[in-house]
Amino acid sequence: MGGKPNVLTIVPYYQRALDRLDEIAVVHHLHKADDKPAFLAKIADKIDAIATFQGCDREMVSRFPNLKLIANFGVGYDGIAVDAATERGIKVTNTPDVLNDCVADLALGLTISGRRKLPLADAFTRAGKWPAGHFQFTQKVHHSKVGIVGLGRIGAEIAARCAAFKMEIGYHNRALKPDVPYRYYPDLVEMARDSEILIVITPGGKATEGLINETVIEALGKDGLLVNVARGSVVDTAAMIACLKDGRLGAAALDVYPDEPNVPEELFAMTENVVLTPHIASATHDTRMAMGMLVYDNIKAFFSGEELLTPVN
Repeated sequence: MGGKPNVLTIVPYYQRALDRLDEIAVVHHLHKADDKPAFLAKIADKIDAIATFQGCDREMVSRFPNLKLIANFGVGYDGIAVDAATERGIKVTNTPDVLNDCVADLALGLTISGRRKLPLADAFTRAGKWPAGHFQFTQKVHHSKVGIVGLGRIGAEIAARCAAFKMEIGYHNRALKPDVPYRYYPDLVEMARDSEILIVITPGGKATEGLINETVIEALGKDGLLVNVARGSVVDTAAMIACLKDGRLGAAALDVYPDEPNVPEELFAMTENVVLTPHIASATHDTRMAMGMLVYDNIKAFFSGEELLTPVN
């Protein structure tokens, strides 16, 4: 296509990978601009591609008349206006597969932390309380009944880890997967009722908004653990908090929230039965570098006239 494409980054992502973009593009960083509206107006006609970490809405897509590609740093693209992009013939890519293992690892880490109360045990030990008496008894992880909400690429990795813990595995999905040995539940409430642990790993977006509602949460029950490594929007947060408060839900271990980086303050005081992490499922050096280089590779391929590696639309 001749010359380097002009690429806009909306927010910074993994710096080592972001720095590599200079090899193949003229990069414009919105997050470094003091006057962002003026900056966008000045470069609007130049921009060929956007590399984004936290979404790109319809209004942002409409700003750039020559935009040809949106490369998303992340597997979930519910924050990208894919419909608006498709209407204009703009390609969208994401970064699947390279983060599957790290997200699955954290899902199991949250499961163990939620069942064995590891943050509480750590605080108990650091506070010097052990000489006065033993730490409270908790619940086992192995041989537990686990329900996985969404058996996609990451869900399958979570299931494999649960199998290693000798868990009894069920899953709820849009359709049965005949090639897996786990029990399929077309009814999510029934699966929650049969489970001790519910791990949520569905895509975000309107289709799954509030999927884990009060009925599902109550079915999981007073001894149940809800683990969410999907999107905050998938869980009815108000219902979850109410159920945690009055004992209808036993515990929650959460990596995602509806209004990130803002976490509902009511959860902060729930140290006995809630584990919180700040959306770190894929946040390891190896995985974030791999994600960043997949953004790089998609941009390079597109402007070299080659096929995209991971197209969304």
